[in-house]
Amino acid sequence: MAVDLFAGIYVSDHAAALAWYARLHTVFVDDFDARVAAIAERGIEPVEREAYPNGARKALFRDPDGNEIGFGGGPA
Repeated sequence: MAVDLFAGIYVSDHAAALAWYARLHTVFVDDFDARVAAIAERGIEPVEREAYPNGARKALFRDPDGNEIGFGGGPA
């Protein structure tokens, strides 16, 4: 069974959001740290980082409207 998924994010300023998300976008890499570093090179730092007891990690980003986008990764 095929499943289609569409996600939308409401923003107040389309041009500003488009510029922010263009900088957030990165080529997917196997290394979580490399992904977060690639996003930082585009001028976007995570607002929060978490590490869980099992070694999983999460980086949370917020766009200019406060929408949250998170990336997760395995143990370092």
